[in-house]
Amino acid sequence: MANIKSQIKRIGTNEKRRLRNKAAKSEVKTRIKTAMVALEGGSETAPEDLRMAVKRLDKAASRGIIHRNQAANRKSSLMRQAARAAASAEATAEVG
Repeated sequence: MANIKSQIKRIGTNEKRRLRNKAAKSEVKTRIKTAMVALEGGSETAPEDLRMAVKRLDKAASRGIIHRNQAANRKSSLMRQAARAAASAEATAEVG
């Protein structure tokens, strides 16, 4: 354990930030997972879930919780999934 007063304070603030970052990362993962499931299932809430996932990714990137390129890669992946889901929905609508 640290002896220096400023270092003791620093340990406390680091722990607070670690917990806040952990919660934010967890929420991002949950939103992405929810959006993926909604897109695969063709749910009516898929556009809203996708929008929320993108919003949380942007917010995490702007706060420095994840790198901005990582956020861009994850958004790109989500959008590709959404495009595939839309294309398959159109194909089944044309056939049916």
